[in-house]
Amino acid sequence: MQAVGIVKRFPGVIANDHVNFSLRQGEIHAILGENGAGKTTLMNILYGLYHPDEGEIYIRGQPVEVRSPSDAIRLGIGMVHQHFMLVPVFTVAENIILGQEIRRGPFLDLRRAVEEVRSLSQRYGLEVDPEALVKDLPVGVQQRVEILKALYRKANLLILDEPTAVLTPQETEELFRVMRHLQRQGVSIIFITHKLKEVMAVADRITVLRNGRVVGTLTPQEADEAHLAAMMVGREVVLTVEKAPARPGLEVLRVEDLWVRDDRGAMVVNGVSFSVRAGEILGIAGVQGNGQTELIEALVGLRPAVSGRVFLHGEEITLQPPRSRTERGMAHIPEDRHKHGLVLPYPVADNLVLNTYYQPPFARGIQRQPQAVLQHARQLIALYDIRTPNPYTPARSLSGGNQQKVIAARELSRPIRLLVANQPTRGLDVGATEYIHRKIVEMRDQGVAVLLVSTELDEIFSLADRIAVMYRGRIVAMADRTEASLQQVGLWMAGVIPTGALPIGEPSERV
Repeated sequence: MQAVGIVKRFPGVIANDHVNFSLRQGEIHAILGENGAGKTTLMNILYGLYHPDEGEIYIRGQPVEVRSPSDAIRLGIGMVHQHFMLVPVFTVAENIILGQEIRRGPFLDLRRAVEEVRSLSQRYGLEVDPEALVKDLPVGVQQRVEILKALYRKANLLILDEPTAVLTPQETEELFRVMRHLQRQGVSIIFITHKLKEVMAVADRITVLRNGRVVGTLTPQEADEAHLAAMMVGREVVLTVEKAPARPGLEVLRVEDLWVRDDRGAMVVNGVSFSVRAGEILGIAGVQGNGQTELIEALVGLRPAVSGRVFLHGEEITLQPPRSRTERGMAHIPEDRHKHGLVLPYPVADNLVLNTYYQPPFARGIQRQPQAVLQHARQLIALYDIRTPNPYTPARSLSGGNQQKVIAARELSRPIRLLVANQPTRGLDVGATEYIHRKIVEMRDQGVAVLLVSTELDEIFSLADRIAVMYRGRIVAMADRTEASLQQVGLWMAGVIPTGALPIGEPSERV
């Protein structure tokens, strides 16, 4: 497959500027680039979701027009989107055959569909139960269903758009195993990402995009992570976090015996206690789904605690609403930027003052000061390199990484005493990640207490001064960063608990 001279313009932006790209049979070709570099736009053109303003697409040497996803599927192109397109209440088999149902006369033949999906999953090494409900499956298994959906439609060219953005390290390794298995079966794969380690681990060739243009195509043997990062950003990038030893001060956050339920009523935070002091970063590591989300929601006031107490600078805030916590100096970078971080239809400028819009200089009494809001937005857009045509652009129009920058800019640009950062660099490229990491360390050095939650062990080890590990809703281990190793923390995350740690078992029921 070849894309030649692809141009795509949006108002105020050239997303793809005469892009040339080729994919060989049975190749894993990674497309690497910053947020807003044009990666997803190019893939949406190849899959028929966008139409190019200029350029040609060739498959097996023949020019083709891809006017819709139906055209792409007919040409053997499948795409797995970053946000899965599955019906949660349907089974795996029902999701896979949706739109291409297997029938016996006028009736749906679900038994045969289950058999075909089971056979397909075994053939491609994508083990999954065809009769399981999608809503009950872990994220990594849901991704397998998406891949099977494309293979069921006889795709021999698979586009994976940021496929590891929502996966744990273990699920990422499993995805790479699947990709190599598909490659051996003759499937060609386009792998879109901004994670350098993943590219070096799995790609045969790497094409780097910057500002909508191709800046180079090379193999992993021809480059290292630093070189690729410089190609992406256009400057040298510091891949390791430089920070002085912590100088912890007074206790800022104290959590005592906290118990929290999830949305289904199950107890998922089981008697958690810890503290964070001024001038230090406490990193909470753990595989996604071990209670971290509910713990953070309880700390910032988005979820009620069943029992236990939370103190900020010695004052109990367990029952206080989010605004009260914000006004007392708590900042929150949420895990789900769409649900808890942004009002998507609002302009970027308004999203940058969501928690201070009623305070001077953005308001005078009940009267809003739009000029102050606009000036503030322009400063933060420049400072945080938020790629937006203008401050009035709706937040939903930005790429995921730029949406995350808006949240970080809003939370880190005001006076704060405690920063609660949950997956702060999820979906960010190396340049933006470098900047956010530097700002978090700056906050620490200015005396802010930082609670960092991340499924990325590299991020925990780069930033944290102390490391806590959550497993089945408990803090099962706590260690100084200098005394812990990646292997040791990985074992704790898997439930291999050191002597003297909290016992693991079924959580006690609290009412």
